[in-house]
Amino acid sequence: MTARNILSWSPSAIVFDCDGTLMDTERHWQEARTSTFRAFGLKPPAGFAGRAKGVHYKECGALMAKETGKPDLADDLADTLLITFTALVDEDPVTMPGAAALVGLAARHLPLAVASNCPREMVESCLDRAGLLRSFKHVVVAGETVRPKPEPDVYDVAARLCGVPPEEALAVEDSLTGMESARRAGLRVIGLGAVPPGPEAEQADLWVTSLADRELVKWARSRIGA
Repeated sequence: MTARNILSWSPSAIVFDCDGTLMDTERHWQEARTSTFRAFGLKPPAGFAGRAKGVHYKECGALMAKETGKPDLADDLADTLLITFTALVDEDPVTMPGAAALVGLAARHLPLAVASNCPREMVESCLDRAGLLRSFKHVVVAGETVRPKPEPDVYDVAARLCGVPPEEALAVEDSLTGMESARRAGLRVIGLGAVPPGPEAEQADLWVTSLADRELVKWARSRIGA
């Protein structure tokens, strides 16, 4: 799928990631990871932030433990990470540029859902405090029967709850982990951020630097609800 093709297409539903897509929380995750490493007297491995982006917090705790040679600390690291992150978000919930406007426009015409690796209470609390929760018909999170990204489950379930087959739905994502999940589920993907080098660029059908991107806004106004 090329940018030209996706911009001439009208989705039947849109599924948004939350962290880093709707909510400006990646900085909170980074601060929480740094704080958690420090609390256990551990040094963050080089490049860890990139490897941890979009990863479920339990898997992030396991990765932190593995890369610091402390496998027995995986659960404690994950619990501390989540507690620290939650406190930071509660103090400073901020939406990503263009997110509120795009969600508001899309919600008037299409069923919307959120697909996240974060706990439900955290996702719903963030969106509620930002005034976005009421726009979404469904919030799908990883759990006992729904595997976390990069598995396709959250996006597959979200699209079907919206009443459409995955191939008729659009995913909006900022992490390569999430984009892989959406693509494996069969959704078309808008990638948020800088285009990565090499084959990873193919994870998204269209890349935009912001949800306020002029071309994206023009597409939304002309194709959503068409």
